[in-house]
Amino acid sequence: MSEEILINVAPMETRVAVLDNGVLQEVYIERTEKRGLVGNIYKGKVVRVLPGMQAAFVDIGLDRAAFIHAADIATTDENGMERPSEHVPDIRSLVHDGKSLVVQVIKDPLGSKGARLTTHLSVSSRFLVYMPYTNHIGISQKIENEEERTRLRCIVEACLPQENRDRAGGYIVRTVAEGALAEDIQTDALFLQKLWGDLKPGLGSFSVPNVIYNDLPLFIRTMRDAVKPGVEKVRIDSHEEYLRLLNVAADYQPGARSMIEFYDGERPIFDLYGVEEEIQKALQRRVNLKSGGYLIIDQTEAMTTIDVNTGAFVGHHNQEETLFKTNLEAATALARQLRLRNLGGIIIIDFIDMQDEEHRRQVLRALEKATEKDHAKLSITGGTE
Repeated sequence: MSEEILINVAPMETRVAVLDNGVLQEVYIERTEKRGLVGNIYKGKVVRVLPGMQAAFVDIGLDRAAFIHAADIATTDENGMERPSEHVPDIRSLVHDGKSLVVQVIKDPLGSKGARLTTHLSVSSRFLVYMPYTNHIGISQKIENEEERTRLRCIVEACLPQENRDRAGGYIVRTVAEGALAEDIQTDALFLQKLWGDLKPGLGSFSVPNVIYNDLPLFIRTMRDAVKPGVEKVRIDSHEEYLRLLNVAADYQPGARSMIEFYDGERPIFDLYGVEEEIQKALQRRVNLKSGGYLIIDQTEAMTTIDVNTGAFVGHHNQEETLFKTNLEAATALARQLRLRNLGGIIIIDFIDMQDEEHRRQVLRALEKATEKDHAKLSITGGTE
């Protein structure tokens, strides 16, 4: 596997493309005027409590009031640390109109809906997520090896100070930390503790509503999250941001500096690698397969359906073999489409019916293998009757 990351920086937007052996796998877009809000921390004011929904609207300075559910409001002990609760308290016991809250965005505004908020605050780095008000240490569920999980837990526990350990905060170890060196994880922990140490004194001094912390821009988050073993090059077409990326790598990923390149060619970087064409294809309902078969992808509010068809592919042996080969190719292609289109929720795949039980098992295994690269955790339930 050989991965490349292309970063296209323009005045109006930044786009990132992840290529695997020259084939586009993922695209991320961040518009200058409409940057994503997820991860940002605000000081807001409750403007309306909704007891019937166990929720409240909070003014954080956006066009529309944001939304917070009672389950996302932390209850704390006398030391200010979050206290686990078996039952969600009544929203009226947690907030009231006019109350100030320090909140973090967990879901961007969409359509007529405002941003979704939480008071369970956290800040992220490459390998870790730091939660200043909990004592919990969690490991990404995608890291399945028990020995590795134990190793990572021991490394993180060693990062916590011995004094006032019950108030030192907690961590979640991210998937990318699998196999990482202990000193790199410890560097991340120190960075996050310093970042929070700089933020914390100002939490009470901000006026309402106000932004307290903005998450990193897309191209720097890419270095933090997407650069992992297997990535050979990171090419960026803005010299100013190229220099900034080198500085970020020098501070947090010294080994990654050598893979960062400035692209100054005449052709746009996305055109040169065929990314623009692939993005246009990803917006279409029909996806053609190399064999002549095709997929039909339909999205509704409830679910996404993917229909597999043989199309022009007639095979060379018998019908069962033709259907089997089409389904195998479709399994790999649709796994890529899930990443490329950022599809989630309930996904129904209508493979072409196969009589051979072994063929069914092989198609399911091919789908499981093809979806292993997906950053999201998937649950594949298997074939239905």
